Amino acid sequence: MTVWGMSNEYHQWLWKKGVTYSTTPRDDCPVVRTGMSEEHHQTTFCCEKASEFIEARATSSRPWLYSVNIFDPHHAFDPPADYLERYLERLNDIPLPNEVPGELDDKPPYQQNHIGPNSPYSGLTDYEHRLIRASYWAMGDLIDVQVGKLLEALDRSGQRDNTIVVYMSDHGEMLGDHGLYEKGAFFYEPAVHIPLMVSWPGVIQSRRSSALVELTDLAQTFLDAAALPHHPGMQGQSLWSLLQGQTDTHRGSVYSEYYNAKPLQTDPTAQVTMVRTETHKLVADHTHKGGELYDLVNDPSETHNLWSDPHTAAVKLSLLFELCNRMAFTVDPLPIRRSPW
Repeated sequence: MTVWGMSNEYHQWLWKKGVTYSTTPRDDCPVVRTGMSEEHHQTTFCCEKASEFIEARATSSRPWLYSVNIFDPHHAFDPPADYLERYLERLNDIPLPNEVPGELDDKPPYQQNHIGPNSPYSGLTDYEHRLIRASYWAMGDLIDVQVGKLLEALDRSGQRDNTIVVYMSDHGEMLGDHGLYEKGAFFYEPAVHIPLMVSWPGVIQSRRSSALVELTDLAQTFLDAAALPHHPGMQGQSLWSLLQGQTDTHRGSVYSEYYNAKPLQTDPTAQVTMVRTETHKLVADHTHKGGELYDLVNDPSETHNLWSDPHTAAVKLSLLFELCNRMAFTVDPLPIRRSPW
């Protein structure tokens, strides 16, 4: 059993309720833990605090912003027991990870070594793979319920029609796909293709878009929504026209980078960047002078690395040039030039 002290506001919240935080590993898969009940879960704590803030602002004429940072879905995989129980009777219906034997042989070393012999994810059975995925889904179910209560707080306080709601994540989870778990110096779709939902009743159209967007685009989007000017040093591109249905496209590519973000993993030297278009993805391994190239149309599961395929040399060169451009424009621009020198 894991028990943590009163080290942050969540634990203080539990203390006021007379509860101590604890989780217990399951006998059938120690990676999955029996978590706190829904009533005392960190997800519930976040949404309860946010609801209190929302209702307190109901009588104020001043604008507000509230960021709700729910930790889940994330390892450790510890949903409330009753949320996981829903999946146990149909566990065999849950798909196994997307993994082709030997597919990591031509991938960078930090992928090949990500799950070593001492990793808790080494040698998992089909049952354990499915149980981990079920626990991840169960954590997502709890988030759905609690975010629903947040929206009810907006409705109850009469602020729904005057509030922009953004639902997003910072990254995904590999869940065994490609032989990998958690996150790291890799840019497969499960890790980088994250949810982004924006709501403002009566202003933003209700529709689904497949346009390429980045989280850096949100800052300018908020400024446009508030009719405020953009600072010249900002790197994103406003989504406002896309959200209002004035266009169906946004970016030609999405850029991501990983610069020694997890120094405790097998290869702390990894420096990796990615560029993704509608049809292809290129990942450059700047540490080991290699990389990955995927045809997302013909290989959406990203199992065939075309980096060294001579038939895709032209596509690779084009994406490397695009990657160079994207890296160059992440540099903060100088102030607006006022003189001719």
